[in-house]
Amino acid sequence: MSGTFSGKSVLVAGAGVSGRSAAAALLAEGAKVTVTDSAPDRFGGLDAGIATAVGLTAPPEGTDLVVTSPGWRPSSPLLVAAAEQGVEVIGEVEFAWRLAQHRPNPPAWLAVTGTNGKTTTVTMLASMLRAAGVKAVACGNVGLPVVAAVRGGYDVLAVELSSFQLHWSSSLRMDAAVVVNIAEDHIDWHGSLAEYEAAKGKIYAGDGVAIYNADDERSARLSEGTGHRVGFTLGEPGPGQLGVRGESLVDKAFGDGDTVLADIADVHPPGPYNVANALAAAALARAHGVPAEAIGKGLRDFTPNPHRSALVTEHEGIRWIDDSKATNPHAAAASLATHDRVIWIAGGLLKGAVVDELVAGAADRLAGVVLLGRDRAVIAAALARHAPEVPVHEVTAGDHGAMTEVVRAARAMARPGDVVLLAPAAASMDMFEDYPHRGRVFAEAVRNLTDRVG
Repeated sequence: MSGTFSGKSVLVAGAGVSGRSAAAALLAEGAKVTVTDSAPDRFGGLDAGIATAVGLTAPPEGTDLVVTSPGWRPSSPLLVAAAEQGVEVIGEVEFAWRLAQHRPNPPAWLAVTGTNGKTTTVTMLASMLRAAGVKAVACGNVGLPVVAAVRGGYDVLAVELSSFQLHWSSSLRMDAAVVVNIAEDHIDWHGSLAEYEAAKGKIYAGDGVAIYNADDERSARLSEGTGHRVGFTLGEPGPGQLGVRGESLVDKAFGDGDTVLADIADVHPPGPYNVANALAAAALARAHGVPAEAIGKGLRDFTPNPHRSALVTEHEGIRWIDDSKATNPHAAAASLATHDRVIWIAGGLLKGAVVDELVAGAADRLAGVVLLGRDRAVIAAALARHAPEVPVHEVTAGDHGAMTEVVRAARAMARPGDVVLLAPAAASMDMFEDYPHRGRVFAEAVRNLTDRVG
């Protein structure tokens, strides 16, 4: 179903942010729209003219298309039934793409996926585009639904795409796209690392510029066979690459010769993984023709999102850092590598990921570990194998009130010069609403402790 949507009967699965945005756009296109969700209280505020149905397990008779929210698994009874009935299932991003192609002046799509750094990269990209005077917006998994961005009349979309969103897409063709990195994540949803990789690799479909991480074997491999490949590296760039020379970010892929884009000091928060994110964003921006001076200005203007290596406070010589966004081992490893001596706060839902490599790689940096959450025993066992001398404190409480004990235990282990780092290596939904909620609770507990003892 690739044409217009007028007169079509469309079922939207999920009444969250992306589902509501898709439903409103479908209604405006003249479709007959029904929204289904297991929680009827989420139907409040839907546009008049949108029908609702609680907990459907099969599409109503006559349904032409199902537009699913990204979190719905392929094994969901409704989506299985749709496939059995021959009803096409697409995601909100795929719907947005099809909607955009029927606009008089469709926007350019510059897309980012990967295991970690997606949001930082895409928001850096949007800042670079705006610094060049481009009417652009960051959208997708970063928060603003892609459908809303398409309807907003922007010239360029900086699109963050999760593996879930890519799974439910079939005809996306990006003007330029990057896989910033690949590590084990969401195995519980996709079923295997191979399926997870395959979903990420769909971002390279078409003949746009394929930007890859030359320091990440999986990213590089996924880009093979594409037309125009551009790499980025934390080392000296070769021809067709962006990289680092001395204290500068350098472009040897776009334009003639070597072009200095920015200083490493322009990148914040600091750290190698954010330099890599900046290079990925710069490659996408350069693919769209953004001049070098706008790259540096965009980085200097960039405001990092909360809960990404954010300093909560420094008290009695101890720095407390909230990196609640580190929801998998790969992200936690990058966060830990930024600091020399760490009291590490970790745990939550590991989603099937293995943590041995993470723990072994960070062992010499760990001055202590505080564990919480459902899968804390998995991390504890890895610590016993790879860092047996490191003191470990487990918090057994299963609600977010446990964070007070976590913070107190971390403070008891820390000494001046240490960093207490919340980088959980796991998702948060066992104890918190989401990772921002976890970060806010951590920051509140830290401030309560430091205010009381200060």
